[in-house]
Amino acid sequence: MLKVNEIYYSVQGESSKAGLPCVFIRLTYCNLRCSYCDTEYAFYEGEEKTIEEIIREVLKYNCNLVEITGGEPLVQNESLELMKKLCDEGFEVMIETGGSLPVKEIDKRVMIIMDLKCPSSKMMKKNLYENIEFLKKTDEIKFVIGNREDYNWSREIIAKYNLNEKCSILFSVVFGQLEPVQLVNWILEDRLNVRYQLQMHKIIWHPESKGV
Repeated sequence: MLKVNEIYYSVQGESSKAGLPCVFIRLTYCNLRCSYCDTEYAFYEGEEKTIEEIIREVLKYNCNLVEITGGEPLVQNESLELMKKLCDEGFEVMIETGGSLPVKEIDKRVMIIMDLKCPSSKMMKKNLYENIEFLKKTDEIKFVIGNREDYNWSREIIAKYNLNEKCSILFSVVFGQLEPVQLVNWILEDRLNVRYQLQMHKIIWHPESKGV
């Protein structure tokens, strides 16, 4: 059984899959408390469902792209089996994880979007850097940047771990805290090989809307 906060159909708002229709499975619980968290409702709310029930619900949307998100989906160990079963069913599966729990056991068919938490998140000490060695070229590392300190730190981490050689790098702003144009200017000035991403769903719908 997995505690599920919500299952919904929308467009992917982030990552290299941005703009594509996607079914989102938001699992309950999180082991982090990021300063800018926009899904606090997923900390505790939800209902228990079997993997079979979840897959049946996903099938209703007739959509091949599925994302497992949270909260922190890896808090619930059965999320690993859910991803495996979804892959077996032929879905293209993604997981969005905060980067503080091991990703080693995630099915290799799954695309991992892993955060590395910046200083302003107040969760930087929770980063599990050992995860980097288990990422594939098709995976992505995301930095959510709230100020210049976060940006400088992100640059240092990219260089220290040679991240551009491992997978794609995503930079986004803390919504409402740093102007997108400022981050884009920094990226261009420093000629960083990173993908700037907007949280598309927060532009299309109200920033605090659920189920989008």
